[in-house]
Parts: sequence; C-alpha cells; structure tokens
Amino acid sequence: MYVIGLTGGIGSGKSQVSDRLRDLHGITVVDADEAAREVVEPGAEALAKIVEHFGDGVLDAAGALDRAALRELIFADPEQRTWLESLLHPLIGARMQRAISESASAYQIQSAPLLLERGRPAHLARVLVVDAPPELQLSRTAARDGVDESQVREIMAVQLPRDERLALADDVILNDAGLEELHAAVDTLHEDYLRLAAGRPT
Repeated sequence: MYVIGLTGGIGSGKSQVSDRLRDLHGITVVDADEAAREVVEPGAEALAKIVEHFGDGVLDAAGALDRAALRELIFADPEQRTWLESLLHPLIGARMQRAISESASAYQIQSAPLLLERGRPAHLARVLVVDAPPELQLSRTAARDGVDESQVREIMAVQLPRDERLALADDVILNDAGLEELHAAVDTLHEDYLRLAAGRPT
C-alpha cells in the first residue's frame, strides 16, 4: 500500500482535491469525516455512549446525532472534546484502515482535517496539504455553511496553525485561484504519485 495523507484547514478545498482524485482518476479516498459519520449512525454503540455521557440533547427528532448541538458542547469545554476524541478516534482509525487494506487502486488517499494534529502518522508515504490564505478560508466557509466568520475563526483556532501544517507537508497545493487551476495541480500530482507508488522516480 502507498498511502498519501491529505489535509488542509477548513475552507481550503480539500474535498475538491479528493473528489477529483476519486471521480476522475479512480483513486480510493478514505475520508475521516465520512468514517466519523458512520461510527455514530443510529444503533451504533458509540452513539449510545455519547447519549449516555451528554444526554438526549445531542439527538435530533429522528434519533440521529445532532452534530451542531454536540459541537457547541465540545467547543465550550476542552475536557469534553478530549473525552469524545478518545471514544471516536480509535473507531474511526480502524474503519479507515480496513477500507485502505481493501483498496485495489494504485495508491490510496487518507483524508482528514486533523491528520497532523498529533504529528505526522508513520504509515503515510507522503503528506499533501491543500492550502489557502486565511481570509479566503473564512469567506469560503461562511458562504458554504451559512455561518458567520466568528464561528469559522473558532474552528480555525483549534486546527493546526498554517505554518506548522505546511512544515509537515511533502506536497502543497495552493488553492487561491479557480477550479481549473486546482484541477490542473491535482492532475499533475496524480501522475507523480503513480510513478512514486510504482517505485519509479518522478
């Protein structure tokens, strides 16, 4: 397996990069956000533990996890965020590793917004960071999610600082122009990754 870590700050365009690799080039993308949703689906043991810990207020009317309500609780209390991470991270990690091991694509992408928060994972062959200027992150996220910029700043504040993220990267895509430029950069890197995964020099 040749696994490449993909990360970037909120609003950087990380999802557009992973979508391009998966949809156009057929690369397996294992996404931490998708895995996180799966491990707390109704009926899952993790969801039951979350409700036991936080109460029924973290459920919506249909009995599914109310992510907005939970996010408010954990952003207000770092200890609660630590508790939640200790419950979910091992489950998410195991689900992602299983998906990677079952992949038949030339290389695999492990996509996670908090990929580098505890340092660079040892199993990754390379780390790709999608980068954007902070003001662009703010405007993109506020427009996409319909929230004000103060909420976006709170999320950015708990993510790894931009300079530290870039220092851990092998490859960087600066996403400060249009979609055409972003796709061109992704396609170029894809060709490099195919050669690397096959053991050929770039």
